[in-house]
Amino acid sequence: MSTILVVDDKEMMRDSVGVTLQRAGMTVIAADDGDQALAAVASRRPDAVVTDLRMPGLSGLELIARIREFDEDLPIVLMTAFGTIETAVQAMKLGAFDYVTKPFEGDELIVAVKRALEHARLRRDNAVLRLSSLGSAGSAGGPSLMQGVDRVIGQSPVMHEVRAKIMTYAGTQGTVLIAGESGTGKEVVARAIHESSPRAAEPFLAVNCAAMSESLLESELFGHEKGSFTGADRLRKGRFELAHGGTLLLDEVSEVRPHIQAKLLRVLQERSFERVGSSTSIGVDVRVIATTNRRLGDEVAAGRFRQDLYFRLNVLPLALPPLRERIQDVALLAPHFVRTVCAREGRSAVQLSPEAVDLLQSYDWPGNVRELQNLCERAVVLALGDRIEADLIRSWLMTDSEPGTNGHSVSHWAPATNGSNGSVAHRVGRLHEPKPLCDIEREVIVETLHRFNGHRVKTARALGIGVRTLGLKLKKWKELRLVSETL
Repeated sequence: MSTILVVDDKEMMRDSVGVTLQRAGMTVIAADDGDQALAAVASRRPDAVVTDLRMPGLSGLELIARIREFDEDLPIVLMTAFGTIETAVQAMKLGAFDYVTKPFEGDELIVAVKRALEHARLRRDNAVLRLSSLGSAGSAGGPSLMQGVDRVIGQSPVMHEVRAKIMTYAGTQGTVLIAGESGTGKEVVARAIHESSPRAAEPFLAVNCAAMSESLLESELFGHEKGSFTGADRLRKGRFELAHGGTLLLDEVSEVRPHIQAKLLRVLQERSFERVGSSTSIGVDVRVIATTNRRLGDEVAAGRFRQDLYFRLNVLPLALPPLRERIQDVALLAPHFVRTVCAREGRSAVQLSPEAVDLLQSYDWPGNVRELQNLCERAVVLALGDRIEADLIRSWLMTDSEPGTNGHSVSHWAPATNGSNGSVAHRVGRLHEPKPLCDIEREVIVETLHRFNGHRVKTARALGIGVRTLGLKLKKWKELRLVSETL
């Protein structure tokens, strides 16, 4: 249901227009002058404005100009009894979407307002699509075709608990804090919560807090006014404004600096904020989901994270287990990733052999689900037939004991033996001596060239490198007699 701000100094006209729009299923708020209207735009965030032309104080044209200084996209319909061409042209130049001439029929006003709302919706959708991280939380290389809780794959007991929490949290408005190691799928879970919630039809936007400087992150989150700093050549809305009505994901919130932490706390407490360079408070309705790969309690104790912000974020906690603690889910995740890559690349179906699945289940996955996803994509690209064999992927798995992403140790492992215990793999030592990275690179490139019968363009595209880069590498290796002259 859209909210329309009606601005007119005459009570009878305000009431008449309000009743007309309410009968069309819209919510109406009213203001009797320009100053009240500007305050309502900032605090109530209407979806459109219908304003009279001639009013005491700010005229309709002046009001349009002031609104445009604050919001470039809010649709405005002008009501005027002086429907001259000059007035209409001036209103359009100032940023009005349309105008109606008094006296007008109710249907004429409703059509104008609905057209303005649709135009604004399309502009907002375009802005959201430009900012959305499509593919970052989906399956390999693109957005997932799965929606809601179906995104979260796994039949282990701990994942049943995670899905149950997702469904419980989705029906609430509370802030969610998702904790887990890097690569465990925190953003996937955040999207599942959003898509299972009443906000599913509204925007889902994500901000990687660890990837931006403090000043850039502040501008990304809260927007900025034109001229607020060097290079701010136009007004820009931040993620909180664009996600209004929907969900905002603060990815790796533990990396946020103290100044931004204070502003985040205010948004969570008061549901309002100011753009950089502005003193006008903007009301916003956004559900916040935050993720962290650190223990925020430890960050609070070390003085790096505000305790009050931690309490505001940790309303609905959700802990994601590392893949090594739900290793049985690999048998579901790996085929899913393989199918997704095949569909994306338009190639015939590829299957994982039982031995390959056993090998994948014998590994500790220090990079968690993301590492598995990347390995499956590489296997599909390099598989010569319609099956991915264990021999193809064996050399890609980390086999040295070294620290994982969060300080745990990656166990040694070896492929299954014919021992009486029948285990898939014994973690008994090193599989093989590590190879130099340059040798691995050469083997992968040569293998891919053979797969594409020497076609360099297809090979380069599959490997994600330029054709010229591929040619230079082959030339160097031929000169060193490291590859055949026929390549």
